[in-house]
Amino acid sequence: MTDLDDRAVRTATAPVPRTAFLPAADPTAPPFAGSGKTAPDDAPTDTAAGRFAATNPAAVSHPALDDTAAWDRYADRVLDARHRSRRAPVVATLQIVERRRIADRLGHRGVDELLAQLAWLVDGDLEPDDRLGPDGHGGLRLLLRHTSPHQVARRLDRIVSRLTRREFHVGGEPVRVTPVVGWTTADDGVGEADEDVSDDAADTATERDEKARRLERMSTRAREAADAAAAQLDLVPRRWTPELAPAAAEAEPKGFLGFLRTPKFLESLRTPVQVLATFVLGIGLPLAVLVGALQFGIDLGTPAYFFVVASLVFTATTIWVEGFRALSPDTPPEAPAGPYPAAVAIIPAYLPNEAATIMETVRHFQRQDYPGELSIVVAYNTPRRLPVEAELAAAAADDPRLTVIDVPFSTSKAQNVNAALQVADGEITGIFDADHQPRRDAFTRAWRWISHGADVVQGHCVVRNGSASMVARTVAVEFESIYAVSHPGRASLHGFGLFGGSNGFWRTSVLHATRMRAEMLTEDIDSSIRAVLDGRKCVYDPGLLSYELAPATLSALWHQRIRWAQGWFQVSRRHLDAAVRSPRLSARNKIGMAFLLGWRELYPWIALMIIPVVAFQAWKAGGVTNLDFLVPSLLLATIYTTAVGPGQTLFAWRLAAPEVKKHPRWFLGYLFVASLGYSELRNVIARVAQLKELTGERRWVITPRDTDASPEDAAAGATAIDGATAADGAGTAERTVDEKVLVDRDTAEGLVVGTETRTVTVPAQQEVVR
Repeated sequence: MTDLDDRAVRTATAPVPRTAFLPAADPTAPPFAGSGKTAPDDAPTDTAAGRFAATNPAAVSHPALDDTAAWDRYADRVLDARHRSRRAPVVATLQIVERRRIADRLGHRGVDELLAQLAWLVDGDLEPDDRLGPDGHGGLRLLLRHTSPHQVARRLDRIVSRLTRREFHVGGEPVRVTPVVGWTTADDGVGEADEDVSDDAADTATERDEKARRLERMSTRAREAADAAAAQLDLVPRRWTPELAPAAAEAEPKGFLGFLRTPKFLESLRTPVQVLATFVLGIGLPLAVLVGALQFGIDLGTPAYFFVVASLVFTATTIWVEGFRALSPDTPPEAPAGPYPAAVAIIPAYLPNEAATIMETVRHFQRQDYPGELSIVVAYNTPRRLPVEAELAAAAADDPRLTVIDVPFSTSKAQNVNAALQVADGEITGIFDADHQPRRDAFTRAWRWISHGADVVQGHCVVRNGSASMVARTVAVEFESIYAVSHPGRASLHGFGLFGGSNGFWRTSVLHATRMRAEMLTEDIDSSIRAVLDGRKCVYDPGLLSYELAPATLSALWHQRIRWAQGWFQVSRRHLDAAVRSPRLSARNKIGMAFLLGWRELYPWIALMIIPVVAFQAWKAGGVTNLDFLVPSLLLATIYTTAVGPGQTLFAWRLAAPEVKKHPRWFLGYLFVASLGYSELRNVIARVAQLKELTGERRWVITPRDTDASPEDAAAGATAIDGATAADGAGTAERTVDEKVLVDRDTAEGLVVGTETRTVTVPAQQEVVR
C-alpha cells in the first residue's frame, strides 16, 4: 500500500516546514463508554491518554497489536462460518495520513505510541465478537460481525469522528490525526474465487493456502477502499466496489432518473431540452391535472389559486423580514477574548483557470495586517505543468510563511482544502478562492468572533470587477442583495449562518473534524450544514469584507449558477430530514432549515404554477377577456409581491459595500434587468439544476476568471482593501512564454507520461513594493 502521507500531499517547494500538529479541542466521550468492555487499569483515560502515553508509552500497548496470527485465525473461523449469519463479516482497514510525518519527527516509537492509543479508542467501539489487529502497513485492521452494511458505515463513521476530534499526545507533543478507512464484506466481489472453504478439508496445504488468499483478498480490497478515502481526505469511510480495483474504469454516477438522460447524439441539446422539460413539468403537467380533475367533477382551480397566491405572499414576506433584520446586523465583540493565535489562510486553486490571479492573491495575503502568526497555504491541482508553478515555488522559498502544495490526485476544491489541512497548524483557518482579496484586518476581525465562541464566521463578498460587463454589474448588485441583505437577515431570523465557500473563517479543530466532501457540488454549504447539525456556532458578519471577480459573460454565469443550484439541491436531499429531526437544533433553527432546504427548493416550481392556474381559470371562463383581474386578493398580492424587487434593491443599496454603493446606476440597471426576467432566469436555473441532479448529471464546468478589471475598479479595490497603490489592483500586460505541459495527466504517484512544448500567452504579474 502506498504511504498515505505521500498520497495526501506533494509539495511543489522544499519540505513543508510545519507538521499537522494542531491545538487542543474539547475532549469527547470516554473511550470505553457503552462498549461493554473494561479498560485495563493502566490504559489511558480520555483526558489523560496523551500525558500517560508520553510518560509511560509501554503501559498503554494494546495486546492485539502484538499477535497478528491470532487475528488471522479468528478471521478464518468467522469466514468459514459466514453462512450461519444473514450478515456477512466485514474487514476494515484504518490508516493515519500523518503516519510518515510523525515517524520523521518522533521516530517509529512515536508511531507505535500513537497506534496504541488509537487501538484502545477503537477497541472501545467494538462489540464482543469483533476483533482488532495490526494491518501490516502501519495501521489497524478490524473484523466486524453480525452488522449490516448500513450499520457498518455508521459505526466506522463514529470511530473516524471520535479519532478526528481527539487530541493525542505523542512524545509529549499534541497531535491531531486524519484517519482514512476502507472496508469490504465477505459478499463483495462474490464470484471472483471467493467461494467458501470447507472446514472438513482444511487440513490440506492447498486449502489452507486458499483460505489465506481469501483473507488476503478481503484485506487488499479494504486497503484499496482506504486508498480511495485517502484521495478525498473527507473522513468518509469507503466501501470497496469493483470500480476501486486498480484496473477498473471509473463508472459515471447515475441518478434514480438516469434513464431520462439525453442520448449522446443530442449532447449539445441537453440543456435546452432540460429547460423545455422544466416548463412541461411546471406548466403542462399542473394544467393537465386541473383539466383532468374537472372532467371528474372536481374543481381544483380555486384551491390551487389560493395556494399559489399564499405561497407567493409568504415568500415575499420572508424577504421583507430579512431585509429589515439586515438593517441591524450582528457585530463582532469590540475586543478578542484572548491573544491572537496562529492563523492559516488556505487558498485552493485550479491553476489553468487561476494562473493569472494566483500570484496577485498570494502577494495580497502576504500583506495581511494580523498581530499573530499568519501562514499561507496554496493547495492547487493542474492537469499540466504551468509557468506559474515556478513562481509559486520561488515565492515559497523567499517567504517561510508560504507553503505551496501540489495535490496530484485532486479534481476538486474540496480535495485541495482537505490536503491543505494536513499542514494547517493555526487555531483559526480562513478559506479563500484564488481571486479573493480580503481587507487587511480580516483575520483580526474574525478572531474577535471565534475567540468569543463562534466556530465559523462567514464574511461579505464584494465584486471588484463590476465595470467589466453588464453581467458583472448585475452580479455585483446581486451579491450585495445576497451578502449585505439576505445572509445577515436570514442569520438573524433563523439563528445560524452558513459558510459560503470563500471569505469564511473556521476554528481549525472544527474544520479538521468536518472537512469538505468532493462529491458535493457545493461542498461549502454541505460542510456548514453538517457543522450546524453538529451543534457548531456559525455566524455571519457583513463587515468582514473580501473582494472577488464576478463572471463577465452570461455563459459563465449560467454554468456557475447551475452548479450552485444543483449543489444546494444535493445538500437539501441529503440533510433536510436530519435537520428537521435534529435534537441539537432549536425550533427556530429547524424552521430555518426547513425554509432553506425545503421551501427554497419548491418555490421555483410554485412560482411557475401561477401560469397554469391562470390559464385554467381563463379556459373555464371562456377566454382571458372574461377574467376579472381586479379581484382584490389578486390585485393586492400582485402589488405586494412585485414590490419585493424594488424593496430588496433599495435594501441592497442602503447596506452595500462603499465600492459598489457609489454606483447607483448599477442598482437601477439591476432593478430593470430583474424586472425583465432575471428573477425568472434564476428560477429556471434552479429547476434545471434539480432535473440534472435527479438524472445523475453532475458535471462541474469551471467558471473562467475575468482578470480585466477596469482601472476604476482596480483603484477602488486596492484602496478599500489595504490602502495599496492602484497599480496593485490589476495587470493587463501580457507575455508570451513556452510552456512545457504533460501530454497525459499525472497519476496519483506523479507519473509523467510525456511532455510537449506549447506557446501560450498569460497576463504579466506586476511587482509589489512592500
